[in-house]
Amino acid sequence: MTAHDVALRLPDITALRDHCRSLAVLEAILSPAWGDRWHSFDTNWSETEEAAMMRNGSGDEYSIVFSPAGAYLRGFAHESPMTPYGNDGPWPGVLDEVPEVFAPYVDEPAFSDEDGMPVVTVCLWRRTGDEGWSAGAIDFPESFDRDPDGATSLFALLTDRGAEAFQEWAQDYYETEVDLAAIRHVLASRPLTEDVVTRLNPEASLSALAKELAGAGYPRA
Repeated sequence: MTAHDVALRLPDITALRDHCRSLAVLEAILSPAWGDRWHSFDTNWSETEEAAMMRNGSGDEYSIVFSPAGAYLRGFAHESPMTPYGNDGPWPGVLDEVPEVFAPYVDEPAFSDEDGMPVVTVCLWRRTGDEGWSAGAIDFPESFDRDPDGATSLFALLTDRGAEAFQEWAQDYYETEVDLAAIRHVLASRPLTEDVVTRLNPEASLSALAKELAGAGYPRA
């Protein structure tokens, strides 16, 4: 799967934003330790923008900026043959067709290294009013017929948004049983209750999550 396949599997901007918010809240419940989490969501990334982030601690990451103009998604898979390191910069086509309205994100310092080079192997975007997601015209490396840009691994929980997919991932990563009904509750963006929190993590509490929920803009009962 490449960026072009992901573009066909992503939902509309509102649904993706809600899903990313829910992923961040699920991890906030499962892991009080911030450094252990993969997913985060900042409803105040700027005065007009929200941002979803994923970092797996092994060098892979993605960022999604939600703005009045639409949504911009960039990902970096450190083992991808399309890494800008060793290829004299971003792979041809990955960023070449990014619409002007999203151009500031291409060079955004948070998405670039200390030398100002965009840290990216895959990029997608969707403007407000667009009927779907887009990616650039890319000649993928012929020697890599599986996941050349890292899209398969980076966006697995965005293309398969089912509760079962998250349960499988969380149980493998956190090495504990995770309640499926409680996952469904959060993925549906239903107001968080003490019961749901406890079912996900008996050591967590709704009151302790107040700051996290406010930062992510997630509703609580």
